[in-house]
Amino acid sequence: MFITVIIPCYNEKATIKEIVNKVNNYNDYKKEVIIVDDGSTDGTKEILEKEIKQTVYKIIYHEQNLGKGAAISSALNHVNGEVVIIQDADLEYDPKDYTNLLRPFLEKKADIVLGSRFLGGVGPVRIHFFWHYVANKILTLICNIFINLNISDMETGFKLFKTKAIKSIKLYEKSFGFEPEVVIKLAKKNFIFYEVPVSYYGRSYEEGKKIRLKDAFTALYCIVKYSIFD
Repeated sequence: MFITVIIPCYNEKATIKEIVNKVNNYNDYKKEVIIVDDGSTDGTKEILEKEIKQTVYKIIYHEQNLGKGAAISSALNHVNGEVVIIQDADLEYDPKDYTNLLRPFLEKKADIVLGSRFLGGVGPVRIHFFWHYVANKILTLICNIFINLNISDMETGFKLFKTKAIKSIKLYEKSFGFEPEVVIKLAKKNFIFYEVPVSYYGRSYEEGKKIRLKDAFTALYCIVKYSIFD
């Protein structure tokens, strides 16, 4: 089996080398790594050019910051793997969990596997911000009502897709609205979803966390938009 790992990154100078090393050290299956630098201005681009470029399959550069969804859409044009794993560049999710994510794909004919921070049983989970937790649960609940699934963590940044599945839909959201958009569109096409527990090393805003309250409202808008109108 051949895996494509997509790493969208924006201003991740402090973590980009470590996360790429962790991904490259995962050798259970053959893989290619595609990094999308989404208009970084903190020196990330220079690190990618000088220290990382030769160790990965491809690096794509956006001239300006467009958002996570836009970065993933850019990378999807270059995917060769049978499955795609989205790997955030901030060290919150550990590539050691790839094997766990892949298991339902290999054993249960899964089309999409979501790495849930709330199922427990695999590794440590850093305690979440309370209001992030509440917002996540509300958004996941509303999403489940529309798509009639019982997902526990729709907003997870750790998602695996069968390549044919994710390429079967048109993605429009450029920012964090990607998360509900991709889940809803694939659910409406009756693809098979699984969830697995994953470890989670969430970071604080001081450590560089980027998601904000406004992103919750964007997600809610996307849930309604793609559930009803698209």
